Amino acid sequence: MKLALIFFSLLGMVTGQDDALQSKEKFHIFLLVGQSNMAGRGVVDEQDKTPHPRVLMLSKEGKWVPAIDPMHFDKSAAGVGLGKIFGQIIAEANPGVTIGLIPCAVGGSPMDAWQPGVFYPATKSYPWDDMAKRAAVARPAGTLKGILWHQGEADSLPEFAPTYELKLHDLVVRLRKELNAPEVPFIAGQMGKFDDVPWTPEKVVVDQAHQDLAKKVPRAAFVSAEGLKHKGDKIHFDSASFRELGKRYAEAFLAMKARP
Repeated sequence: MKLALIFFSLLGMVTGQDDALQSKEKFHIFLLVGQSNMAGRGVVDEQDKTPHPRVLMLSKEGKWVPAIDPMHFDKSAAGVGLGKIFGQIIAEANPGVTIGLIPCAVGGSPMDAWQPGVFYPATKSYPWDDMAKRAAVARPAGTLKGILWHQGEADSLPEFAPTYELKLHDLVVRLRKELNAPEVPFIAGQMGKFDDVPWTPEKVVVDQAHQDLAKKVPRAAFVSAEGLKHKGDKIHFDSASFRELGKRYAEAFLAMKARP
């Protein structure tokens, strides 16, 4: 019943009730972008299918529904990710506030795919354009509070790594402009540091761009993946690691919020 009340309340916000402005301030929205380790590839457990009464997600159809895993729909392999746990922690830290998550990550997508009008054949989608459309649907209901980014593996190649930092900084600028949110926090997560998967020199370059982000871009933060494990494929985090990563993103966001 409580979930239903929240859901219909949000529907009312979208359709323009008189208290929309007040409601918007109590509905905090976060954009989830990047590639497969943002979309989530962990095995779904019962806890991942149990919704929090104040955490919603924008469905594939553009409707606000209770957030459960898999949140993303980029590929059939979508599973547990970091978004749900992130949303739950932020909700618990803000009593009386509802959290809305906008899943927009696309597995395998390189940085160059996150440009207006660019088609990504692997998923038959337009990562940037699709994100912009979903954000436009979501934003009237609430207030954008953060952008969560996890990507880099696709750009850890000799032909892409040298220019990755410039493209990352440009992405932050373009996202903030597209979303009309020049100071919205941007949080980037570290690629998997797995003991049995040595990093290439190119991956080190991409990682450094993530680590240096907060020093070079205002209102940005970096989240470490130290100690996390892969699911057996040497690429994607396992479910427990995704949940831990979600906690780390939440901690980074709350720390940014606490700073003047």
